[in-house]
Amino acid sequence: MPLRRRRPLLRAAAVGGGAYMAGKHRAESEQRGYAQEPGPPAGGGYAPAPPPTPAPAPAAAGGIAPEALDRLTQLGQLHDQGVLTDVEFAEQKRKLLGG
Repeated sequence: MPLRRRRPLLRAAAVGGGAYMAGKHRAESEQRGYAQEPGPPAGGGYAPAPPPTPAPAPAAAGGIAPEALDRLTQLGQLHDQGVLTDVEFAEQKRKLLGG
């Protein structure tokens, strides 16, 4: 039985070269895909974007009394310290803001 000589270097070169070419091909195809701006396909299919909604009007000046603002600050500090629970804080805030 004749001995067959193995060629590991040649085999590694073939496998590595194939992997290199496959990776290069994939990178090129992704680069082409990202270079194109996304948009509607050639046949249409997308509806035009709706116009942006206008921003809400700013609140009138002086909407909150200085006393209410001070009280709200105190309530926030008590809530941060853990004296007030989330529910208690929300209830007091709602009462102060008139809601």
